[in-house]
Amino acid sequence: MMAFARSGLYGPCLLRPRAGYFSPASSRIAASVARPLSVSAYAPPSRLCAMNPRRYDRMVYYVFDLLHLDGFDTRVASLIERKRVLQSFLAQASVPGVIYSEHFDDGADLYARACGMGLEGIVSKRANAPYRSGRGEQWCKIKRWRQEKFAVIGFVPDGVGGLAKLRLARREGRALVYAGRVGTGWDYKTARAIRRALEPIARPTSPLTKPIKKMDTTWIEPHYDAEVMYADITDDGMVRHPSFKRLVT
Repeated sequence: MMAFARSGLYGPCLLRPRAGYFSPASSRIAASVARPLSVSAYAPPSRLCAMNPRRYDRMVYYVFDLLHLDGFDTRVASLIERKRVLQSFLAQASVPGVIYSEHFDDGADLYARACGMGLEGIVSKRANAPYRSGRGEQWCKIKRWRQEKFAVIGFVPDGVGGLAKLRLARREGRALVYAGRVGTGWDYKTARAIRRALEPIARPTSPLTKPIKKMDTTWIEPHYDAEVMYADITDDGMVRHPSFKRLVT
């Protein structure tokens, strides 16, 4: 999200997302947040957030960096100094719905707390680094990874003896619920070994409680589990960014 003066140095603040467009709902909210903030600042690194997912008319604007102020380019200053100036600027502006984003020095503790809250992860930045656009060594995203066992319900062959994907399911009581597929985490030798283990237990139909159609898949009896590391579960129950660890019985 970017915040900048619409005309000249001073004037109504305009919010613009990086993708260049708002959804119809967030467009109305952005206007209500930005309208009272007359600024001479440019603060691209920021987020417009819904504090209550059921009330999109109650959003707040978190700002965590400042690149220009009163015509001065602050990008050459260190991050910690830019944040100090930003905090002072926002305190003086005192606009409802616009909040200074705090930072934390203990990254390990923050990461543990983020994992405990079920968040996606954290972003770490060098406190003494000037601003550089794009990716670089000045910052990194540290994702929270989960590890879980899923029933293997099928596989997608790859050539002679190879393996492209494993189809996964979650055990919910006696039900088998589709959870997506995993296609990374093994080398060629491991892929051949997995396929040799699965081929003898092939079956003609899906073992899922609610079968799905996958024309490329060889279905199997769910005798094996796969330990899978993944980033998250999507709204429709699929594993996100999965990576295979090992096959277990």
